Amino acid sequence: MSFNIEETDRLLSTTRSVKKRLDLEREVSEELILDCIDVAEQAPTGGNQSSRRWLVVRDSKVKKEIAEMYREVGGQFLKEQSQRLDGTGHHNEKTIEASSYLAEHLEEVPVLVLVTIYGEHDGSGRPGLFDSVIQAAWSFCLALRSRGLGSAWTTMHLGNAEKIAELLNIPKGVTQVVLLPVAHTLGDDFSSVSRDPAREITWFESWGKTTQKSTNGAATFEDGPGIKVETDVKASPEKLWDLISDINLPSNFSDEFEGAEWLDETPEEGARFKGHNKNERMGEWEVTCYIKSFKPNKVFSWNVGDIENPAASWEFRLTPLAGATRLSFAMTLGPGPSGLTRGIESNPDMEKKIISNRQRDQYVNMRRTVEGIKELAEQD
Repeated sequence: MSFNIEETDRLLSTTRSVKKRLDLEREVSEELILDCIDVAEQAPTGGNQSSRRWLVVRDSKVKKEIAEMYREVGGQFLKEQSQRLDGTGHHNEKTIEASSYLAEHLEEVPVLVLVTIYGEHDGSGRPGLFDSVIQAAWSFCLALRSRGLGSAWTTMHLGNAEKIAELLNIPKGVTQVVLLPVAHTLGDDFSSVSRDPAREITWFESWGKTTQKSTNGAATFEDGPGIKVETDVKASPEKLWDLISDINLPSNFSDEFEGAEWLDETPEEGARFKGHNKNERMGEWEVTCYIKSFKPNKVFSWNVGDIENPAASWEFRLTPLAGATRLSFAMTLGPGPSGLTRGIESNPDMEKKIISNRQRDQYVNMRRTVEGIKELAEQD
C-alpha cells in the first residue's frame, strides 16, 4: 500500500530545528520518547549491528550541568553575535538569535536526548560510524514532529564531550554524536523554507553537468545542457563582486575567452558588451552579450547573442557563508543558434558527443576561472 505522499512530504519538508518554539512548561512522557526511538531504530545501521545508544536526561540538576557546559563552549559567543546582528537584516540574524535563546534556556527544556554509538572514528574519512547514527537521529526528529513534538539538532556540546561523558558516566569507546533537546512545540504551523531547487544543485552523469529538462543519459541540445562550478572563498561578497563584475578578468584564466569591452557606458540590466573568443575546433568569433541581472555583491549574469533567444547564458553568483562566500559560475547552452548548433546540424548522429565535449571544455575553463578568482580574492 502506498503512502499518502502529501502527508509524507509535509512531514519531511516541515520538520524544523525548533529552538524558540519549544514548550518549556509541558512535560514529555517517557512513552513518547521510547516510541520515537523505536521508530528511529528502524534506520539502516552499518553491518546490521545494533550499536546506537540513546541517553535520555530529565533530571533538572543534570540538565543544568549539561547546559552550563554547553554555554561554556559557545554560549557567550552566540549571545554577542546575536546582539551584534540584531536589526541588521543579516542572513543569519534569526538563526543566531534562536541559537542564543536555546543556549540560554537549555536546562528548561523537558528532555535532553543524547545520541551515541559504540565505536570511535579512526579519522580515515571512511564511512562506518557516524553514517550509522545520523539517519537514525533524523528519523527520531521526524517521529517527534509527527507526534506534535520538536527538537533542535545541536553539536556544540561536543566541545565539552569529555566533561559530559564524565557527568553522564559514558564509558570510553562510545562516541557522542548529537544532542537533541525535546519538547512539545508551541503551535504546529511549521512550513518549508527556501532552498536551492534540485535542478540547481544536482549534476547528471559527471560533476558539474546540468540540464534544464529531464534526460535519459547524455544530454541533447534541446535538453538545455550546461555546467556549474563552485568554490568557497575566504573573502567578502564585496571583494568578490569587484572581481566577477570585471568582464575582462576571466581572460586571464580561460584558454578560449580572450577579453571583452563594454558597448554601453553603464553596467546594468540590458547593457551590452562584446566578447572575443578563440577555439581550435571552432575558430575565432566575436559575440554581443546582454546583461540579464546586475545585482551588486550577489548576481552578475548575461545572455549571449540575443537577449530573448540566447546562444548561451552565463551567471556568476555569490552566496554568503560563515566566514566565507560561495562563488558559483554557471553556463547553459541555448536555446538559440550558435556555432555549436551548426556543428550539430552537420553531424546529427554525433550530437550527444558534441555536447559532452563542449561541456568538458567549458568545465575546464570555468574551473580555472573560479580558482583564479579565489586566489586573487584571498590575497592579503
